[in-house]
Amino acid sequence: MPVKTFRPLTPSTRYITIADYSDITKTRPEKALVEIRKKTGGRNCYGRVTTRGIGGGHKQKLRKVDFKRNKHGMEATVAAIEYDPGRTARLALLAYKDGEKRYIIAPVGLQVGARILSGPAAPPELGNCIPLKSVPVGMPIHNIELFPGRGGQMVRTAGGAATLMSRDEGYAQLRLPSGEIRKVPEICYATIGQVGNLDHENVVLGKAGRSRHRGIRPVNRGVARNPVDHPNGGGAGKSKSGGGWQQLTSPWGLLAKGYRTRHKKKWSNRFIVVRRDGRAMKAK
Repeated sequence: MPVKTFRPLTPSTRYITIADYSDITKTRPEKALVEIRKKTGGRNCYGRVTTRGIGGGHKQKLRKVDFKRNKHGMEATVAAIEYDPGRTARLALLAYKDGEKRYIIAPVGLQVGARILSGPAAPPELGNCIPLKSVPVGMPIHNIELFPGRGGQMVRTAGGAATLMSRDEGYAQLRLPSGEIRKVPEICYATIGQVGNLDHENVVLGKAGRSRHRGIRPVNRGVARNPVDHPNGGGAGKSKSGGGWQQLTSPWGLLAKGYRTRHKKKWSNRFIVVRRDGRAMKAK
């Protein structure tokens, strides 16, 4: 899916790039597979702003995506490739033999009319969902379960793909897109292939209005505020340090740079073999 560029006839079209949507085969979603998404404006149940920079934007409807792929042994036909405003990947509409329709994340190369299957007896082919113990070593996969039966939770964004490195003692070692190598139970399911819409990373918004269409409001820098409004505010003229030596923080004083937010004794550390920065985890 290439992206479209424009002649710089106006300032907003100088850098803007837009997806051409040539891979979309159906413009309207299935009514039975969507639900209304109510916007919060970044506010909690008490009406207080808990997440800044959220508000406005175009109306969106949530697509009910089948991450579990639990119709084992029943063949499905790809009826359409659709757009989802809530995610970077495209969706594939599956039509099962019993008449049910479901959405799945569309991998690269999946075409309308293709037949796919899920379950332990399914072959390791594009779009099929099979347990990790049946996936050939070195094959790209996505929509990976962390716990059996919970549904795919990892590698679901556009262009994402993990690689099966090895299997040992009931676990499969996966290299995730971040570079992290992680152990996952080999009875967990994953989908064969790489997530589609590869050119999403080449899309440039190009103007502030496109951010507003997505519901993203502007947030000014802390160093541009007054000391009463932000820990980094104040200073004579343009001051990079807020008028005195201090590290960059959030409005509530949480360090913004160089601060590790992952808990040192998090229980899932035992499943990480190599961290995404290349450091091996210490065995306990």
